[in-house]
Amino acid sequence: MGRLKGLDASFLYFETPETPMHVAGLTLFELPDSYRRRFHQVYRDFLATRLDLAEIFRRKLANTALALDHPSWVEDRAFDLDYHVRGIVLPGPGSFAQLEQTVARLHGELLDRTRPLWQFTIIEGLADGSAALYSKVHHAALDGGAGMVLTQAMYDVTPQPRPPQAPHQAPLPSEQPSALAGLGNLYVDFLRRQVDALQRFPDVLRAANNLLLPKIAEGAKITDLISRTDLPSLPPLIAPRTVLNVQITGERSYAARSLPLAPARRLAKAAGAKLNDIVMAVCAGALRRYLQDRKSLPRRPLISFVPVSLRELGNTDMTNQVTGMLCSLATNVADPAARLKAIVESSKNSKRIAGETKGAMPSDFSFVGAPVVLSVLSRLYGRSGIANWVNPPCNVVISNVPGPPVPLFCAEAKVTALYPVSIPSHGVALNLTVQSYVDNLDFGLTADRRAVPDIDVLADYLEVSFKELAEAFATPAAAPPPVAAQADSGVVSLREKKRARA
Repeated sequence: MGRLKGLDASFLYFETPETPMHVAGLTLFELPDSYRRRFHQVYRDFLATRLDLAEIFRRKLANTALALDHPSWVEDRAFDLDYHVRGIVLPGPGSFAQLEQTVARLHGELLDRTRPLWQFTIIEGLADGSAALYSKVHHAALDGGAGMVLTQAMYDVTPQPRPPQAPHQAPLPSEQPSALAGLGNLYVDFLRRQVDALQRFPDVLRAANNLLLPKIAEGAKITDLISRTDLPSLPPLIAPRTVLNVQITGERSYAARSLPLAPARRLAKAAGAKLNDIVMAVCAGALRRYLQDRKSLPRRPLISFVPVSLRELGNTDMTNQVTGMLCSLATNVADPAARLKAIVESSKNSKRIAGETKGAMPSDFSFVGAPVVLSVLSRLYGRSGIANWVNPPCNVVISNVPGPPVPLFCAEAKVTALYPVSIPSHGVALNLTVQSYVDNLDFGLTADRRAVPDIDVLADYLEVSFKELAEAFATPAAAPPPVAAQADSGVVSLREKKRARA
């Protein structure tokens, strides 16, 4: 199945008990009345028919000889579906807060590297009769784009499931090649990667030139260059310190919220912004209010790391194809409209930089002993406590993943929400990831529990921030919306909706 690329393998090396490197999702289901068994049993039997649609289900890691290079993917000949698909029942009263706490606990547990790097947990016992799926996959196996490929394999667009797939008949590579063969393959791969790196070097120089030096029209004079005001500007590389930028533990806090997608799009159009700008502005407003509560709002604006996909249209490879950019969240600006404008400008500049460097960003690297050297360095960094006193390059991670625009089904159960669950790290203890699904933007907030113990407060501020932003761009002559329309403005929380259904 091939050796892991450097970017994929780095998520293995940077993983410690305090920094699990798996991504996950929290899926909510509306169960049909026809079920006569627990959803855990129904889902387990359903997934058994889909295992051949995504290669990550049956593949596991095999280390290279003497751990001199990145591991490879091989077939797991002792695959145990019951280990990978588990079920739990919440104790009464089965509230949404209990579900969030359960997800936080599960998300702090490392995956077993001797098995395929995924585990799904069906969670039942919710007060409203729904069920949930917490699906955990190691980041070494996929990124957000590959996660959407996995979603297509797991779900259907109609209540009636697709026919079962044929039995798995792919040729099985040897789980453990001989040491001599492993060293030979290692040498060949090492040379190939060095050649690839040398071939990319001109792209790196070209990208650096485009970033640091302005383009000069033919025949332009040096005086024209000096007088220009549109010279490229680089984003700040050092963010201000906050209570979010500390060394983390292995315990997590988690919260999920939904905002309406259509009003967000209308707001983006009214403000001359992109939907991703609205997402960042909503997060910025919530963070500003939350840090003000904790008397920790810095005078300088917070900086967000925003992942950027490098995946070409139609690419379904189960690998990481992602880079990132740094964007100001303008949290030092009190007015929501002015804050959004500043975010739009910062985002445009960061996108320009990302576009200039996209072709030069390496996704692969190799050097002798990388698994050992990088793993040791990662553990030393975590134990040193450096994250507690060194200013980070960013304060938070904000990721926006386009999701399915149509309703999904799984074993006749309807999917009602797709909340992401992501990765905090030393120095960046909070990750806000958003995925669109049908008519909603589903926010998943994942944090270190010690750094953000009251993550539900921050999550509720997302709704407040969205309302403030919408009011800032509302037409002055427009009449106040009727009570029935308030849900469309995004001010009705998920918990309120659940109470209304009850």
